[in-house]
Amino acid sequence: MTRNMSVSGSFYPDTKKETLKYFEHFSSLIQEISLPSSKIIIVPHAGYIYSGFTANIAYNVLKNSSIKNFLVIGPSHRVAYNGISMCDFESYKTPFGDIEHSSSLFQALKERFSFTCNNFAHAEHSTEVQFPFIKHYLLDASIVELVYSHVDSKKISDIIDFVLSKDDCGVIISTDLSHFYNLEEANRLDNICLNAIDTLDTKLLNTGCEACGIIGVKAMLESANKFSLNSNILDYRTSADASNDSSRVVGYVSAYFS
Repeated sequence: MTRNMSVSGSFYPDTKKETLKYFEHFSSLIQEISLPSSKIIIVPHAGYIYSGFTANIAYNVLKNSSIKNFLVIGPSHRVAYNGISMCDFESYKTPFGDIEHSSSLFQALKERFSFTCNNFAHAEHSTEVQFPFIKHYLLDASIVELVYSHVDSKKISDIIDFVLSKDDCGVIISTDLSHFYNLEEANRLDNICLNAIDTLDTKLLNTGCEACGIIGVKAMLESANKFSLNSNILDYRTSADASNDSSRVVGYVSAYFS
């Protein structure tokens, strides 16, 4: 079973040439910046024209690590269900070629935790928009995709803890921030999310953060506290930076943990 592309041509280009243009442009804007190394990032998942630059910074941090196995975690936007979906895909298609399925990580997770496999849930953009970045920047990387719906953050945090206990595994958390407020209100709400991430304060998330992937973010902060990690904001912006429309914006953040 192959995880096919479902949002290529809309959220990101469906050809290697056009996708590479995005990555080269984004990277040219940070080529003078010295970036750290990490195996844990938070990234956005909108169309590349809006959130690609923010995500690209995080993947330049991730590529500085030597990690080859990654768990990609994102919220379900199309299908509502209870729990977390994980399917035994053989590979994940991207414009740059297929990403290998991390069979070792999959088996370890399957033996330790309880999952369903909801094929409909994996036609999901929150995780899929990460795949071209992974294939391009993380050479020879293999992945497992988790898509969650109605679930307690502790269940995801337990999974993250298990993955981080392995030296050869990393974690990618996908989320966007507030949706369709004017720029001033979006900045106010998003700053709650940013401050919560920056201070690893899970309670602060509940005071107005409207991230669509808030469960995954909260889980990551819970794990970061248990592992005594530090969080580092890489970039924040809104769709207004690309569209110049400040009346209805979406917020984006990227961060890493060390």
